[in-house]
Amino acid sequence: MATPLLSVVIPVYNEESLVETLVARCVAALEPVSLDFEIICVDDGSRDHTLARLLAARAAEPRLKVLSLSRNFGHQAAYTAGLHMARGEYVAMMDGDLQDPPEVLPQMYEQLRHDAHDIAYGHRTDRAEGWGRQVLIKSFHSIFRDFSRLKDADNVGNFSMLNRRALTAFLSLHEKNRYLPGLRSFIGYRQVGVPYARHARPNGSLPKMSYTRLFALALDALFSFSNLPIKVCLYTGLLGILVFMAAGVYVLVSKATGVALVGWSSLGLSLYFLGSIQLLFLGIMGEYVFRIYRENQNRPLYFVQQYYA
Repeated sequence: MATPLLSVVIPVYNEESLVETLVARCVAALEPVSLDFEIICVDDGSRDHTLARLLAARAAEPRLKVLSLSRNFGHQAAYTAGLHMARGEYVAMMDGDLQDPPEVLPQMYEQLRHDAHDIAYGHRTDRAEGWGRQVLIKSFHSIFRDFSRLKDADNVGNFSMLNRRALTAFLSLHEKNRYLPGLRSFIGYRQVGVPYARHARPNGSLPKMSYTRLFALALDALFSFSNLPIKVCLYTGLLGILVFMAAGVYVLVSKATGVALVGWSSLGLSLYFLGSIQLLFLGIMGEYVFRIYRENQNRPLYFVQQYYA
């Protein structure tokens, strides 16, 4: 089987209403660049008719490949599965909800093909999302940039294109808790941002990534690429020492001057506060231990139900 020039990896989960439009827009965007491409849609254990719709679309478009996973393994694992199947000289990653427009793919290709870059990533200049979601995401990106020191991971997502050399390096990273934008920035090489506006989901539907999943992804990013959790423990501990040293000096001075000290309520609240801080720190340490345990289990990230190629 001949190696295609371009591969586009798209994870989908319960997107039965979008897959036909998704495939059609990808084909329309890529055909002016080259007829030699493949689109790999990874069905991440969808519970609706997403897989059936993809197979119907494949009957009309043979350049569409469908990778069906045995269950829902998560967004980052689905991307990884598709990347392992991609055969192109240039490989793109794009979410399946059409918030990242396929029409930007030719610009990324031009950056890699003619401007001698290894990686082109989408840099979001605007987001058509609710203000609350935008504030939280921008706050995360700011914290992640400052504490990870990965400047290429600021205000970006998975939307990107890599050449074969960069992809080989990318796939050599095997950690189980994966934050793909961080991994992509970590490997280095010659990277360039392609500005674009992130669209709202079609038909006004809600994003598939809930706040809970976004929070879990943020934890993966911060625990994997920064020492922020450890610094929180350290600096909180130092602050607590300073506060209680000051309180100790106050108690000694008050006793020496004959001032009566009362305040069992404040003492009780202090004990509750210290107990809560200790539980928080135990939780952070436990998170690190669990992540080490999970890495040592060395379980596969995903299992394939069937590959329709």
